[in-house]
Amino acid sequence: MKKWLIVIIAAVVIGFSLMSGYNGLVKAEEEIDSVWANVESVYQRRADLIPNLVNTVKGQANFEKDTLTEVVEARAKATQTKIDPANMTDAQLAEFQQNQNAVGSALSRLLVSVERYPELKAHEGFMNLQVQLEGTENRINVARNKFNEAAKIYNQKVRQFPTKFIALIFGFKDKPYFKSAAGAENAPSVSFD
Repeated sequence: MKKWLIVIIAAVVIGFSLMSGYNGLVKAEEEIDSVWANVESVYQRRADLIPNLVNTVKGQANFEKDTLTEVVEARAKATQTKIDPANMTDAQLAEFQQNQNAVGSALSRLLVSVERYPELKAHEGFMNLQVQLEGTENRINVARNKFNEAAKIYNQKVRQFPTKFIALIFGFKDKPYFKSAAGAENAPSVSFD
């Protein structure tokens, strides 16, 4: 009788340990899903601002059409890239990030081009959109940092003993991180030629 009691107690303890580890992984994974939704939300905010910015700039008769086309095309490509956070891979995140970087690059070229149009720079609607875009870029950075922090916590749980075994049993895998764009470690060169 004593042996059965010990076996039952051991089974209950192991069961509660498995349940606790599994629930901890589920909670951490749900946090990543939530934070990823916030990342997508701020990128969507930027995408939503772009048509207004383009239409405001289009009002300037002689503005470079190629620059506007590049912004619109980059936005379209970036908004088509969707990622399921539950099955996110390094390659998917890299593609998403590359498309978003293309939008940022196109927007930067657009804003640099605007420097040649003082009447556009002084336009209240344009100035408001520019401020909103700058704020959105800051939000994107904050959201990406929060995602990386949630991914770090989750990845630690997936790799630590004893939850590593629970993760293997139930198929929990590491989540990728946002990485800086290639060349971001180099300071940009500014020339006023």
